[in-house]
Amino acid sequence: MVPRRILAVALERHRESPVLLLEGPRAVGKSTLLRQLAAAVEGRILDLDDLDTRDAVTRDPGTMIDGDQVVLIDEYQHAPVVLDAIKAKLNASGHPGQFVLTGSARHEALPRAAQALTGRLQRLPILPLAQSELARTRPDLPQRLLADPAAAVESAAAAPSPTTREDYATRVVLGGFPLALAATTDRARRRWVDDYVRLTLERDVQELSKIRQAHTLPLILERAAGQTAQVLNATRMADATGVDNKTARDYLRLLEAVFLLRILPAWDRTLTKRTNARPKVHLLDTGVSSRLLRLTPEKLARREPAALTEFGHALETFVVAEILKEASWTEDIVDYGHWRTRDNQEVDLVLEADDGGVIGFEVKAASRVSGTDFSGLRKLRDTLGSSFIAGVALYTGTRTYTYDDRLHVMPIDRIWTTT
Repeated sequence: MVPRRILAVALERHRESPVLLLEGPRAVGKSTLLRQLAAAVEGRILDLDDLDTRDAVTRDPGTMIDGDQVVLIDEYQHAPVVLDAIKAKLNASGHPGQFVLTGSARHEALPRAAQALTGRLQRLPILPLAQSELARTRPDLPQRLLADPAAAVESAAAAPSPTTREDYATRVVLGGFPLALAATTDRARRRWVDDYVRLTLERDVQELSKIRQAHTLPLILERAAGQTAQVLNATRMADATGVDNKTARDYLRLLEAVFLLRILPAWDRTLTKRTNARPKVHLLDTGVSSRLLRLTPEKLARREPAALTEFGHALETFVVAEILKEASWTEDIVDYGHWRTRDNQEVDLVLEADDGGVIGFEVKAASRVSGTDFSGLRKLRDTLGSSFIAGVALYTGTRTYTYDDRLHVMPIDRIWTTT
């Protein structure tokens, strides 16, 4: 079993809030994490994937959550009525550490759930396995860059990267779902991903919303996979799948609600500007997007124009996912998104710390970084001034070095390797 970095964070948050919600995609390890939490706090688990337990909670939620033990409820969205019972119990005593919930749908996507525990619930994302978890390392690159970028760059430069383009392609295709990684053959892994996507679309999406054109959901998802790491174009998806623009956007929100997609907002310190800017779309896991697009490590590693484009998009989604997994383990990072100006200067990922410090990442699939590759990071640095801490161009090359004032080059694998 791969140790999860999020466990320590979950225990700390549990001690701070009456209700802790662990939310993330199915089969990502939430139930395993819940059992570990239950053992640590000596609590009892109600598994709502079990139909008998679900029926009992639906009929009499107050009785099922009564008692002095910590109650841990797995897949609470199957019986959202339990939230009213939790609210009633918290009205009598609102001390921290009473409930832990897991959910495979975003909390705000459940209309009843979205308001029941306002102010009493902390949400914690549970994401697919990070490469650093698989490697059992703790490089903590985003945190180290925020704290001391010079030391982070010096440490990363201690040895060249051994990771090849083919290695990166393999990691992209495998993704981070534990059961997909545990598959003994490529064929078994592909079957698992196919079943995971099908069941998520057929069961989890249907529980959230009664949609009229369910047959178009897989098509929308495939189109989203084809747009991964690009500015979202819902109109193009609508035209390609034969639905109207509003329906396409509604279905994209549903796919995001069940953690198949990540809609990466445009980052800006001015809220109005952020609202008007267009987000980027990323699939949450590159193992899923690679399967939807029928990509293999061999295809991604080819030096052909189409393969180079596909590899660039897939690699950006992979890197964004890895950095956001690392960011989920710290409270220092309070906001993130991509940055794009009206004249198309852009930075793939921006992280903002609670003290106002900002770091930016640009992802390059090439083994060399040129001066033009820093145009977006340079523009962001000049715009933010002293609050810009560091900008890093992550690439498939081997060396780490400083290119310019607060602008650095690092191999992508410095997200999970230590030197």
